[in-house]
Amino acid sequence: MGVPTPKQFCPILERPLISYTLQALERVCWIKDIVVAVTRENMEAMKAIIQRYQHKRISLVEAGVTRHRSIFSGLKALAEDQPGSQLSKPEVVIIHDAVRPFVEEDVLLKVVVAAKEHGAAGAIRPLVSTVISPSADGCLDHSLDRTKHRASEMPQAFLFDVIYEAYQQCSDYDLEFGTECLHLALKYCGIKAKLVEGSPDLWKVTYKRDLYAAESIIKERISQQICIVMDTKEDEEHVGHHLEAMLKNELNYVKVTSRALNHTDRDLQQIILEQCYNFVCVNVMTSVLEETQKLLDVLKESNLSILYPVVVISVHFLDYKSPPFGQKMESLMEIREFAKEVKTRNILLCGLLIHYPQDEQKLQDSLRQSATIIATLIRERNSGLVGQLLVA
Repeated sequence: MGVPTPKQFCPILERPLISYTLQALERVCWIKDIVVAVTRENMEAMKAIIQRYQHKRISLVEAGVTRHRSIFSGLKALAEDQPGSQLSKPEVVIIHDAVRPFVEEDVLLKVVVAAKEHGAAGAIRPLVSTVISPSADGCLDHSLDRTKHRASEMPQAFLFDVIYEAYQQCSDYDLEFGTECLHLALKYCGIKAKLVEGSPDLWKVTYKRDLYAAESIIKERISQQICIVMDTKEDEEHVGHHLEAMLKNELNYVKVTSRALNHTDRDLQQIILEQCYNFVCVNVMTSVLEETQKLLDVLKESNLSILYPVVVISVHFLDYKSPPFGQKMESLMEIREFAKEVKTRNILLCGLLIHYPQDEQKLQDSLRQSATIIATLIRERNSGLVGQLLVA
């Protein structure tokens, strides 16, 4: 990949890639155990990842020097004939790569169902490039018809007894140089795997540029919902509601909801349970940062930010009724200290000061610019803007 860190431990939004893959598997309630093969030198780092990101159902085994030897180590941990094993032997086992974080339950279920019927199954995708075979002198020997071949992807699933037997019989050559698990099931057990068409999301993080692509996908996925928290009553005609309407109009691809903080905060807790990672806190009736502080307290208690950075935008209005500009700005500068504190909890806080003119057209222009700024802050999740006060 061109980076010193093993790619499965490379950070995306300050979180190791493998943690995203584990999260994708943990979402599937019918997966009972997850066994991760880890090299001895990375074992403590892997334990720390499991603890920090609160992963469940994870067992670690020492990896081998090759891919197949690592898989064999994982299978041994699940076998009943291994002394000291604390895991039960499954009917079906799924083999997956740590660097394919976007696997969905749908394709996992398809390969498992197919494996139960056929003994083995694997995801495939159309070939993107034509495969050619060069001759010994470096010239073209022949090429393959792309329409008749497919790329083998992960996940793959097997009846446990089939794949375990295949690995037990596997030659040292295959263990050292082989890469295809489906081939081992065919070669040593005579099982022809069922091939299941996979989704485009099954791609593998291979090169450094893939890390940026993965980050972009993750940012897009966690930017699809915005919760607006206001200290105004729902029936009040206030600029906060105008901002909400503008966000819904300008960001029609995003789900925008609004809540008011109260003593029980039940509505906000429900939003957190729905895993919304973007909050716009509109401070109107209270003192400068009181509402924002309430929201931050709720978020810190929820542990929502363990897996993904949570964006909080503290919105304030400057109108002809406001206190003098210098006094307002001095109060708002407190946001820097709040931002430093919550950044350690993976909460990205910044401020937005919206000019609230009496002229209706100018007000709409300010709100439209505010919607653009809010969308950009949420989409980019730029830690360099933490604690900054932007003006619309």
